[in-house]
Amino acid sequence: MQDEHVAWREQQRLAAAGRAAALEAERAAEARQASALLDTFVVQAAERGLEPHPLVARALDGRATYKTHLRGWYLKSNRSVAVGEDGEYYILTVPPSLRARFTGADLSPSRPRLIVGAGGGDGEPVPLKQLLDRRLEAGARWP
Repeated sequence: MQDEHVAWREQQRLAAAGRAAALEAERAAEARQASALLDTFVVQAAERGLEPHPLVARALDGRATYKTHLRGWYLKSNRSVAVGEDGEYYILTVPPSLRARFTGADLSPSRPRLIVGAGGGDGEPVPLKQLLDRRLEAGARWP
């Protein structure tokens, strides 16, 4: 009986590992597709003369804003996500920090998704392509 239980647990562990690997492969493929959209956006923005602007991060509690070392284009009117001039995807929320008030916030690129806000609680999920197209169409009039 004990051997059957050990074998069953091992089988369950292997099945879970297989599902996790499949999910990771799916997310990596999605990130590659999203990265291609971002790269195309950066090229099109340059062709249209859209200059990148300094990006600002907001504290998670919404009370403070911090300068960053990044330049790029905001994709949402609430300025929560952006494309850097390097073609990377940035989520512009950070933990509150006294140090960041003086030195600026350090941001790392995030893995892009084809649906911005999928699985999150910050509003409606929106296709990345739609946000990119909307930003290009707005030109210099972006809020």
